[in-house]
Amino acid sequence: MKSGKYLLIAMPLAVLLAACGAKDGAQGPAAGAAPPPVEVDVITVAADSVVLTQDLPGRLQAYRTAQVRARVEGVVEKRLFVEGSDVKAGDKLFLIDARSYTTANESARADVEVAQRNLDRYKPLLAAHVVSQQAYDLVEAKLKQTQAVFSKTQIDLENAHVPAPISGHIGRAQITEGALVGRGEATLMATIEQLDPIYANFTQSGADVLRLQQAIKSGRLKRAGSDKVELMLEDGSVYALPGRLLFSDLAVDPGTGSVSIRAQFPNPKHELLPGMFARIRFPEASADHSIKVPQRAVQGGPQGQFVTVVDAESKAAVRPVKTGGMAGADFVISEGLKAGEQVIVNGLQKARPGAVVKPVPWNLQAGAAAPAPAPAK
Repeated sequence: MKSGKYLLIAMPLAVLLAACGAKDGAQGPAAGAAPPPVEVDVITVAADSVVLTQDLPGRLQAYRTAQVRARVEGVVEKRLFVEGSDVKAGDKLFLIDARSYTTANESARADVEVAQRNLDRYKPLLAAHVVSQQAYDLVEAKLKQTQAVFSKTQIDLENAHVPAPISGHIGRAQITEGALVGRGEATLMATIEQLDPIYANFTQSGADVLRLQQAIKSGRLKRAGSDKVELMLEDGSVYALPGRLLFSDLAVDPGTGSVSIRAQFPNPKHELLPGMFARIRFPEASADHSIKVPQRAVQGGPQGQFVTVVDAESKAAVRPVKTGGMAGADFVISEGLKAGEQVIVNGLQKARPGAVVKPVPWNLQAGAAAPAPAPAK
């Protein structure tokens, strides 16, 4: 009787647990259900006119450079500038012992005054025919001679206070107080560099120049209508202020087989310094009806370059492509893509070939902030 009582109590509990299990199973996912498609960022490619660019290594050079040299002989008494500061043309940079130059200048000034008084005294005498013209000419010549000597002593006295020949950024002093300068040579004392604007010098292969000229001549490309250039710093960032092309040599250097090119960039904050290495991105030509994709979308493998597209069934598919140059940071696709196709830019690691994906339009600003993945090898 006791065991029958326990059996009656246990049966309702088992029924209750079975009902709860059935209810929970109705809400949970079915066993073996497929996971939702992964989201990938895509762009819809279009055929448009693009400007083909090329990135070339170069080195920065000061706009103007002036060497500050001693123009008179003497002992340096004082340095009058702060090393590494900006100076203006005419600023006094060094003081050379000027006592001998001051004495010579005062003596020359007195000689000029005496010669001038003599000439003033001879003028009325010449008019009264008391003195000859020859005597008057000798006095006049003496005045001119003393004036020339006075002018030289005046320049020497000014050069004892060594001036800045140009405005710019001055480096470290090459001499110290107490040094004897100007004896037998114009001693280098410091160097001034004008940094705003600043030059960027780089070279382009003569073969590339010939290839470009032939492409333009055949009509495949058009000449670039802009001289705007960009500068990429050593850390990979793009300098905020664009520059412009100044000139390109008309001859190929026989030693290097390249053509020298110069660009100019504004540098108001002196962020760019002479001697720095950089890459210059400049326009080569323009092409119509061209397709471009972000560099991060193009990968490489043993069979060559390829992109991953979203096909008509919303599946990821590998598409071999050929690139025909660069348009800024984008690849120009010469073969393999058609206008209107969706190319995956972000999420390539998750988009396995044949897998269903959910394409989402790529946010260019957000994508630009993230580094591009390295191409596969």
